[in-house]
Amino acid sequence: MPYKNILLIDDDIDDMQLFTEAVQAVNRDVVYRAELNPSRAYEQLAASEDLPDIIFLDYNMPVVNGLEFIKRMRNAEKLKNIDVIVLSTPPEEVMVQWFERNNTVVKYISKPNTFEELKEILAGLI
Repeated sequence: MPYKNILLIDDDIDDMQLFTEAVQAVNRDVVYRAELNPSRAYEQLAASEDLPDIIFLDYNMPVVNGLEFIKRMRNAEKLKNIDVIVLSTPPEEVMVQWFERNNTVVKYISKPNTFEELKEILAGLI
C-alpha cells in the first residue's frame, strides 16, 4: 500500500534533512511532516485528527526511545493502528530480536548508507 501521509520522528537534524530530500525526490505529492522531539510528536498525534498513514521512527533518541514511543502508541486506541517503521543505525538482525524480546511487532530497517539507498527504500513505500 503506498503511503501518502508520512511522519518522521528523528532527533538528528542531518538525518531529518536527508530523509526530507529523499521523500521529495521520490514523491512530491506526499504529505510529509517531521518532528525532532518524540514526546512532542506523541502529544501532537494524540491531539490531531489528521493522523499519518505511517511513522518512520528513529530508535536511538534521548528521553523517549523508539520502543517506548511504540508502546505508548499501541496503548492509545486512536494511534495503535498506525504503521511504524523503525529506521535506525543498529543492524537489523539485532534490532528485530530486541523488538521480539519486548513483545513488539514492528518493521525495522537499518539506516541506509547512501541517499540512493534511502530513495529506493522510500520508492517502495510511497
